[in-house]
Amino acid sequence: MPATTSPPGHAPGRLGRIGPALGAAGVVLALWYLLARYGGVAPGLLPTPGETAAALVDSARGGTLATDLGASLARAGQGFALGAVLGGALGFTTGYLPRLSAAVTPVVSFLRPIPAIALVPLATAWFGIGETAKRLLIAYAVLLAVWLYVHDGVSRVPVSHLRAARSLGAPLHRRFAEVLLPAAAPALLAALRYGASVALLALVAAELGGADSGLAYRLQVDGQFLRVDRMFAGLLVLGLLGVAVDLVLAAIGRRVVHWSAS
Repeated sequence: MPATTSPPGHAPGRLGRIGPALGAAGVVLALWYLLARYGGVAPGLLPTPGETAAALVDSARGGTLATDLGASLARAGQGFALGAVLGGALGFTTGYLPRLSAAVTPVVSFLRPIPAIALVPLATAWFGIGETAKRLLIAYAVLLAVWLYVHDGVSRVPVSHLRAARSLGAPLHRRFAEVLLPAAAPALLAALRYGASVALLALVAAELGGADSGLAYRLQVDGQFLRVDRMFAGLLVLGLLGVAVDLVLAAIGRRVVHWSAS
């Protein structure tokens, strides 16, 4: 039986998917190294990739990386979960009920331009410098982001589909589970992926508002001592964390929302 060949110009399997990303990462690292070595930047202000990796290894060996990563993941995860549940529920409700949307949308539109970092002093005054304020700040930012995507996705579901299901005698819970949810699932997946990135952005604001551990807290401490190599290492961890979370959510989405191309 003849072997199956891939079309010209298309690398087979997983390598074909990650090859371009690896190539782009290599170019970025090369430009980073050249800029750090020969770009005229003052010594110590722009570490090379090797120096950044050494600082990252040193943090891992000292145990601070594990402590900070665990604290940040707990805050971001809990805030994301709360915000995603509330934002998704609100988005489905306002997307399905136009009258409620007319009342709620102006309020949410007013809140959306207010960043989480602007609410840090208020949250600290109300809830103190403990974990509650940080989680609520993250949940606030995620709620607004998830609501926007889910509301838009649900409101775009053709009304004729829902009317047809109702005319066939489908009760409300079946119309939701078999018509509305599948049609809006791609938007829900996009909402969760965007909400995860927003959770990391809000995490930085929350930890800068008062913490004794966490990735953003460590960035602030390292900045006070001009440990630029450690600051770059922290930024690298934040970026890689965001990529990892997005890849996990995308993989789950491809399995669950298999009819979507996203």
